[in-house]
Amino acid sequence: MFATDLLAAYLQAKPRIGKVVDFDASHEKLYMFDFTSANAELSETLVADTDAFGKWIDKKLADNQCLYGIGGYMEHRTIYSRSAHFDTGNEPRRLHLGVDIWGAAGTFVYSPMPGNVHSFADNNNFGDYGPTIILQHKLEGLPLYSLYGHLSRESLVNLQHGQAVDANQQIGTFGNVTENGSWPPHLHFQLMLDVGDAQGDYPGVGQYSQKAQYLENIPDANLILAFSGFNAAAV
Repeated sequence: MFATDLLAAYLQAKPRIGKVVDFDASHEKLYMFDFTSANAELSETLVADTDAFGKWIDKKLADNQCLYGIGGYMEHRTIYSRSAHFDTGNEPRRLHLGVDIWGAAGTFVYSPMPGNVHSFADNNNFGDYGPTIILQHKLEGLPLYSLYGHLSRESLVNLQHGQAVDANQQIGTFGNVTENGSWPPHLHFQLMLDVGDAQGDYPGVGQYSQKAQYLENIPDANLILAFSGFNAAAV
């Protein structure tokens, strides 16, 4: 069974699920970004220039009067050509495994479920996560981990392995371009059933040929975001 099906079955019981970022669906909107080859606006020149790429994202949000941009689960993206970090082996990594929430640096990030700090690290490479936190959640009969990438360095201060985290507890903030792996500010939010021996890092972009394997371990994070009223189809 795919990981998304397992999580969806668990969520039918309507457990305690909170927010990942502050969002009021009654009056705030989301913009659905498309980072695939179908988006002709995304030239290699644009995405290679972090400042220009950030201004392009900001303009899309402003023009559409949206607080956040969102998207990405199992999206086959072109934007990773900007960094050699994703050029692995004979097949580059281009398949996005989590969900991105694009917004302002300093935006608060919360844990949507009770859990514990599994691990954290500053993955300080061009195109990488930058500061990253992985939480472990003890759901009934379902192991689940959540990953938060592209955070501020301040988010890692005073963290401890095993530290308890409650639902709706702030765990960090969006990092700026100088600390988040050189990306326009956003959060990479991802769920995993198993992280193996990973510590503070777990692939958020994979090879497209491995999609079937990823689907067995990585649920659609939109299932959790939906509890906060996220609905990208509104724009």
